[in-house]
Amino acid sequence: MQVIIVGAGIGGLTAALRLHQEGIDCVVYEQSEQSGELGVGINALPHAVKELAELGLLDSLDEIGVRTRDLYYAHRLGPVILRKPCGLDAGFTLPQFCLHRGRLQGMLLRAVRERLGADAVRTGHRLTGFDQDASEVRAHFDRRGAAPVTVRGDVLVAADGIHSAARSILFPAEGAPRWNGVLMWRGATDWPEFDGGRSMIVAGGTAAKLVIYPIAEGRSAGTKLTNWAVCIRTGQPGAAPPERQDWARPGDRRELARHVERFCSPAVDHAGLVEATEEIFEFPMCDRDPLPAWSRGRVTLLGDAAHPMYPMGSNGAGQAILDATALGGHLARCSDPTEALLAYQDDRLAATSEVVLRNREGGPENVIDEVERRAPQGFSHIDEVIDAAELEAVVAGYARASGSSQQQVNEPGR
Repeated sequence: MQVIIVGAGIGGLTAALRLHQEGIDCVVYEQSEQSGELGVGINALPHAVKELAELGLLDSLDEIGVRTRDLYYAHRLGPVILRKPCGLDAGFTLPQFCLHRGRLQGMLLRAVRERLGADAVRTGHRLTGFDQDASEVRAHFDRRGAAPVTVRGDVLVAADGIHSAARSILFPAEGAPRWNGVLMWRGATDWPEFDGGRSMIVAGGTAAKLVIYPIAEGRSAGTKLTNWAVCIRTGQPGAAPPERQDWARPGDRRELARHVERFCSPAVDHAGLVEATEEIFEFPMCDRDPLPAWSRGRVTLLGDAAHPMYPMGSNGAGQAILDATALGGHLARCSDPTEALLAYQDDRLAATSEVVLRNREGGPENVIDEVERRAPQGFSHIDEVIDAAELEAVVAGYARASGSSQQQVNEPGR
């Protein structure tokens, strides 16, 4: 079997490694001329780490990331709502990591080239279309400065992101991504470590949120490369996004400065952290409605091409990694590619659709929205605002829906 993968992001590269492990040949085609290490912070929860560990990448994750010890949900004005241990500290059999998205992608790219060969990832190929029949699928690519090329295979896997060319071909009437009105500014810089250097802070709800966490060792003792995000609702949910979602779009410092002081973070000088960051990026927080199907004949979708979601609950990349595992397993077990792709779809579509819809409501961070609704000016004791069982129900329910609960991760064979 020969699989064509479109997109050298986290999902596409993980799919290539999983297919290789299953003994299935594949080549990855990437639109960009070079696979640069773009983006800022990302979280890999234990359910995603489990799949990467099965690919022999746990040591590599330790080399580029930070094992997360705990997560704090806090009111925008500072009081802590919930402290949740993470990874090994929470009793999982695998750690949780905070990482630089680009470094994770770079690590996966190196692994693909080492295991599959230097030519396994071919850059400068922009998908323009595909056609298929009972015997094969043919993917058509434009190449900058070179003649277009057609590649033949048994399966086409489109892992080409929220602006997926393949998805637009399968669903031409879908239109632009759906914006929730939130504009996100992000950056990372070396900063003195806080609370032992392994904690993550999420302060504020959907309309105004501050997120801070370390993603790598710093260049000097006592520092960490520290990721931050400021998310502010600046438009109406459902409106057209003000700009195309792009990880590398430079941010407007003057606009960001208007919002930084809306937060109080006792553990970190967040204003100083933002000011010290040389490169700031911004993009609108977008998703798409869940699809009725991903697979059509020998073609299927994976990751953000299949289920782009708001960045709540640290699940975007994680769900793409789970997709890759499911896809590889079904293709290995089923001799008919079309049947394998339908089985993959049946395995993953409903589960990821639920995560997309839950993230629209804030995901597990919905507990912050609820606390701020009840206590907009903060509080002295959280149990005076919300019951601990109610808090736990929101967080635990989301974990089960996303496949990231302790039981799901630790149970053998899952």
